Amino acid sequence: MGDIVVLRLGHRPERDARVTTHVGLTSRALGASGMLLTSDDKSVAQSIERVDKSWGGGFWVRIGIGYRSEIKKWKEKGGIVVHLTMYGINLPDCIDTIRNEFKAKSIMVVVGAEKVPGDVYQLADYNVAVGNQPHSEIAALALFLDWLQQGREFEKTFRDGELKILPCEHGKSVERK
Repeated sequence: MGDIVVLRLGHRPERDARVTTHVGLTSRALGASGMLLTSDDKSVAQSIERVDKSWGGGFWVRIGIGYRSEIKKWKEKGGIVVHLTMYGINLPDCIDTIRNEFKAKSIMVVVGAEKVPGDVYQLADYNVAVGNQPHSEIAALALFLDWLQQGREFEKTFRDGELKILPCEHGKSVERK
């Protein structure tokens, strides 16, 4: 299986800091190894890095990237690009094909914020919809990552963290390492 990286497009610091942080945290928790952010918003990167330091996992964030050059580099290295958009092919209709490619290739998942530039639709190998209705990019990302990995993301071990949740039916139990 390949690697998963999330590319966040169109982040507006004054408006999207919380949502973009949640895109990163969702990516980290559900099996991605890192996030590329087109904005130079250091506060988002620092927030995600603090969580990763506390809870482990080795998730990385790069800010201030150019989406066209990153997508082109990714594809030149043999990776595939999946753009999550409500205008795409519905997830159940294309996930088997994407999953099959994922066995040998890494995936870049593109998640937009504001209006996505038109060339992204052409640069992507797959334009995938989690329903053809307006919805949250965080929900779309979570559903896509789950369907892609068929629940295996829940088996991931987060190493090197200072904290670890000990699952329990009632209450909260956290182990400090």
